[in-house]
Amino acid sequence: MNKKAIWAIIGLMSAAVIGVVVLQMDLIRTAVQVNEDRFEKNIYAALNTVTKRLEAEENREVFNHSVNGYMAQYFQKGGDGQGSFQASAEVVVGTGENTHLTHGDLLDELMAEVNNPCTCEQCMRRRDNTYRTLMVLFEQNTREIPLEERIKLQKLDQILQQELSNRGINTDYNYGVYSNEKRSFIIVDGHYVVEDAQPKEILPGYRNIYNSRYRVNLFPEEMPSPGLLMIHFPERTSFVWRSLWLNFLGAIVFTTIILFCFAYTINVIFRQKKLSAMKTDFINNMTHEFKTPIATISLAADSIASPIVAGKADKVSRFANIIKQENKRMNSQVEKVLQMALLDQRDFSLNVSDINMHDIIQNAVDNISLQVDKKNGSAQAVLEASKPIIQGDATHISNVINNLLDNANKYSPEQPDITVSTRNVPNGLEVTIKDQGIGMSKEQRKHIFDKFYRVHTGDLHDVKGFGLGLSYVKAMITAHQGQIDVKSELGKGSTFTLFFPFKQ
Repeated sequence: MNKKAIWAIIGLMSAAVIGVVVLQMDLIRTAVQVNEDRFEKNIYAALNTVTKRLEAEENREVFNHSVNGYMAQYFQKGGDGQGSFQASAEVVVGTGENTHLTHGDLLDELMAEVNNPCTCEQCMRRRDNTYRTLMVLFEQNTREIPLEERIKLQKLDQILQQELSNRGINTDYNYGVYSNEKRSFIIVDGHYVVEDAQPKEILPGYRNIYNSRYRVNLFPEEMPSPGLLMIHFPERTSFVWRSLWLNFLGAIVFTTIILFCFAYTINVIFRQKKLSAMKTDFINNMTHEFKTPIATISLAADSIASPIVAGKADKVSRFANIIKQENKRMNSQVEKVLQMALLDQRDFSLNVSDINMHDIIQNAVDNISLQVDKKNGSAQAVLEASKPIIQGDATHISNVINNLLDNANKYSPEQPDITVSTRNVPNGLEVTIKDQGIGMSKEQRKHIFDKFYRVHTGDLHDVKGFGLGLSYVKAMITAHQGQIDVKSELGKGSTFTLFFPFKQ
């Protein structure tokens, strides 16, 4: 897959993810708006019902007093602005058949109508007119009664709680009754407010209620209304979101999963692309590594077959030795590939025994010195560990040390300076291999243990190999329950630190 196709897929997936996120946010915003509208609608419906029920309760009391004869006694009382009906006893009120009746006449007629069992249309209409006329008289006189005397605290609290509960509004609230005449609250949260203790300004404790937009007129049929019923919900936002938090949480979880999968997919695409490039590089290197010895063997075989050389034993022996060495080299390369295949399948076992790390290190240093000396470099062992005996597979551990020394030599183009040191640490042995070579960048250090990965030395491909050595080293260190750490800086060399436990 080429680079343009990869970026096109990433662009499409990004657009799809962004579109899903935007749609989810829009759906949540719409759901919140619907909940808020429903909440406000229910609040106003509850408050309007409360005012109607309060008015109905007041009218019911009038009717009860009238039926029991208390109203008649109330009419006969005199008073100065105490709700007396005496001043209007002779006022002509009503409409229709009751137009010229006084209060006393209305009561007498209402009592007669209550006791009248007739249910014909005319009697029912007359009874209704009489009652309505009496209610008009009562409303005209109740306007002089203070608002706080017209509202019963317990009844108001009970009705308000019922109406809110009936509409599913089960959250904390504060309410108050505001008197338009006194320009102050007279009732707050089921308690009367002492007028003298409240200044002209709204007290800070009542300011939230006063500033609330949820308010309705009390006794709205009276003009002007004597007061307002106000209510404030301190946890309004959490209540509106209460029924949506599962949806919101689900949207976040699923969106996170989509984003994670998207990021993982992009990462896999780039890793596969990089792996493909490394495999191509591996095949090219392997072809080069095999092509050279094959060509050498071919030339040596042709020389042996030549009549000129065939009769000379020394030359035949020389070319035969070349064929043997090149064949050994090819076999070694094949063994590396096969080893990595076994490591991938974990189809290997360690032949654990007690081994002396100093002996293995010294042999490896002696072998690499032959190559280092050709570059006028040096390789030395600083063996300071007092306990060099560990448990491990001698063959694999020897390969690990040899691979690291070989890398130190290959990536030190001029006069290699390689030092291998040992020291004892708690529960094990630490081996440090340090060189003064080209070093590695931070990004290169992240991938050096990946299969087929090779640190490039620029445009020149003078460092041969398959990129399998350090991958093998990492696998073997892990198999021995050890650890490997690398420190490196471009132009200043690299340091590999190996830890081997005493016991497996």
